[in-house]
Amino acid sequence: MRAMVLAAPKAPLQMQEREDPQPGEGEIRVTVRACGVCRTDLHVVDAELPGIKYPIIPGHEIVGRVDLLGPNVTTHAIGDRVGIPWLGYTCGVCRFCREGMENLCDRPLFSGYTRDGGYATHTIADARYAFLLGEDGDDVAIAPLLCAGLIGWRSLVKAGSAERLGIYGFGAAGHIVAQVARWQGRSVYAFTRSGDTAAQDFARSLGAVWAGASDQLPDAPLDAAIIYAPAGALVPAALRAVRKGGKVVCAGIHMSDIPSFPYRILWEERQLVSVANLTRQDGLDFLKIVPQAGIRTQTTAFPLAEANDVLTRLRTGQILGAAVLKP
Repeated sequence: MRAMVLAAPKAPLQMQEREDPQPGEGEIRVTVRACGVCRTDLHVVDAELPGIKYPIIPGHEIVGRVDLLGPNVTTHAIGDRVGIPWLGYTCGVCRFCREGMENLCDRPLFSGYTRDGGYATHTIADARYAFLLGEDGDDVAIAPLLCAGLIGWRSLVKAGSAERLGIYGFGAAGHIVAQVARWQGRSVYAFTRSGDTAAQDFARSLGAVWAGASDQLPDAPLDAAIIYAPAGALVPAALRAVRKGGKVVCAGIHMSDIPSFPYRILWEERQLVSVANLTRQDGLDFLKIVPQAGIRTQTTAFPLAEANDVLTRLRTGQILGAAVLKP
């Protein structure tokens, strides 16, 4: 197999040849057809997350075909098309797993972070955490749904029944969530980097009723806002934009420090909450919604060998929608 490998903190990924991996008990081997490039991959490469296992193969928006079954796998068959998300394993016995909060498991494994991911021609997955995708849709178009879509869906559920919904950071997750929100009959307000007129025009093309810079206030108070950009300064900005009783959802796994802000903008029962990881039920629920909502991902495909360049483009805001690597 070939893989782009992160050997040390903040090092460029290196293309390596390795022996094909072998699945263990309850695992499957997957031939990777497409792997989305997520902002969380940047946090891994930039060593902004704790406990990274080196060397590691990044990537957790994986679409591929099962080509080998480990012992006692009965849920999948050779040739099945599957999607492998961020959450790759949970213990099943800790308090959080027992209480239906496996996204908060005490002993989890994460694809492309604490177990090898999809920047490769092959990967291993726990069969319990590999969604059967069926045959509809293109591999590249589906890949961003496995994290940008899933985390986007979980954050949208956290936002409640907000009629006027703000989206801060209109990238891979933002453009998917906007489509779901519009399908649900909500009004979408898109916030982008200052001067990013391309992203603002993109948001309007997907039905946003307002689009502007993240330091602007919208033309009406928001019922809720979701923050996808990893910038802590957006938290007070979003709190100022939501009405009393409104909610701000922080949807990233990493964010720069939140600056101090006056209690007045949190007062009147505004809420500030975070989203962590996902559950398998999130995946099942969201993947049912995708065809109903008619979600279309905006993707640009790149060869696997260009992973470093793609990560640089993502870091500097040069990707519209989502980037996807193809082995």
